[in-house]
Amino acid sequence: AGRSGSRPAGGRALGAGCRRQKMAAGGGPGRFFCTAGRGMEPFLAQEVRARLGATEVDCVSGKVFFSTEAEPGELRKLKSGERLFLLLKRQPPLAVSRDRGRMLHEMRSLVLEEPESWLDVLSVWRNLPGGKGQKGGACEESQLPLKRKAEETNGATKRLKAEQVREVVSEESQAEAGEKWVAAESSRGEECWAEGKTCSGKPPQGSGEQPAGQEQPSFRVSCRCSGAVAKVLSSQELGRALGTALMKQFGWRADLRDPELEVFVHLNDIHTVVGIPLFRLSLASREYIRTAGLRSTIAWAMASLAEISAGACVLDPMCGLGTILLEAATEWPDASYWGADISDSQLEGADVNIKTAGLGDKIELLKASVKALPWPSESFDAVISDIPFGKKFKITQDIQLLPDVLQEMERVLRVGGTAVLLLSQELHRRMDGLTQGAAQHSPEAAHGGTSGAVPGAQALGSNGKSSSLLDGAEESFLGSTQTPCGSLVPDGVYGVSLGKTAAFIHKYRKVSTAGNP
Repeated sequence: AGRSGSRPAGGRALGAGCRRQKMAAGGGPGRFFCTAGRGMEPFLAQEVRARLGATEVDCVSGKVFFSTEAEPGELRKLKSGERLFLLLKRQPPLAVSRDRGRMLHEMRSLVLEEPESWLDVLSVWRNLPGGKGQKGGACEESQLPLKRKAEETNGATKRLKAEQVREVVSEESQAEAGEKWVAAESSRGEECWAEGKTCSGKPPQGSGEQPAGQEQPSFRVSCRCSGAVAKVLSSQELGRALGTALMKQFGWRADLRDPELEVFVHLNDIHTVVGIPLFRLSLASREYIRTAGLRSTIAWAMASLAEISAGACVLDPMCGLGTILLEAATEWPDASYWGADISDSQLEGADVNIKTAGLGDKIELLKASVKALPWPSESFDAVISDIPFGKKFKITQDIQLLPDVLQEMERVLRVGGTAVLLLSQELHRRMDGLTQGAAQHSPEAAHGGTSGAVPGAQALGSNGKSSSLLDGAEESFLGSTQTPCGSLVPDGVYGVSLGKTAAFIHKYRKVSTAGNP
């Protein structure tokens, strides 16, 4: 159990998973899975172990499966995941053949072969807070903005809203690019499902055993498929087959627009997964953030790498809307936090967020340039920052400014302290020359190893470029031997996704006084 990347043994083994859900209705461990943005799976796997005491933890691309006895209130506290589901079935991928009818029959068999497993999970769902009777409760999608720091304009609110409209990317595109969610139509009520209306008329008499006196839920099927199966059948066809089987078997009522229950189905070349969402909103939707900036899950992961302890002083010298500070202060409240930014509009937005979160006594903001921070040397135990991605400056300008920015961060960081930076793909590629002198202090780091806070994370390490291979733009500020931040030792690099944008979290540890590596 818990072997990363292992494939389920088959449909019959899935019966055991369904029996675990039956135990959950009586207070035993339940089986769940949570979606995650690309690169966030190791962070989520560690979090479910540490926060929920989870067992049987298994990571695959875009998902983490686990078992836990935690209550829904504890599950809702997960910070690094996207959507959380009760696991109904997990089995090998749908067999692909030229016989489309056979494939659709196998899809319907997800219901017909073990109907009791669906009733077991439905029973668990009914007992969850916000389950039965909460219209649209578990199936309303949450789409949060994934935007970078914006250009300064007059009117912070207008600018921020415009950025959100331009750059909203759903969590599904984070987890698996190019796949689409489809609410599948029922063959019985195809026309009204296609129009997004509730099917009228008396639902068909279900053949499955139903608890006496319980009204059957309205539902929809959200089907997503990729790989070989997507080349033969569409998500609509596969979802329709499953929806029809559910209606005939249990008498559930199809409702595309405002269902009580959502059935999530994901088919790819790795597995077939069926689940029911636990919560209406994504876990990444933070009630304490008024205006979203950096994706909250990424901000939390960065803060988790900073190793924040009680009494620590933490700085974000380019805080923007304050998302990193909010995530850190919420999770590690016994530290003190400072945020700086040169933009008035960003600071206004951060101030609103901090007041909304009730963290005014934990986080202090001030206007300052990251190239001239107003604190004495070695003032902070951790520096965490999202480096701008070329919006405020051109890429070449960012490259030329990067040494000054890093040197100032290095200056205010205490020896033994940790720096955690989020970089674009281009800046990530050019980082080695800035800290390569420090690699001599850590042979493991020089070879791409990591001792970060997330065991098992994909540590990308250095790209192996020597200064002689740097292009002209880099040589203009690095020279052949210059290492501007020689006291910062690389301590892990983690590739993550910001929707359509690839990014990299770099972790460093300061091993000596700046300028004396």
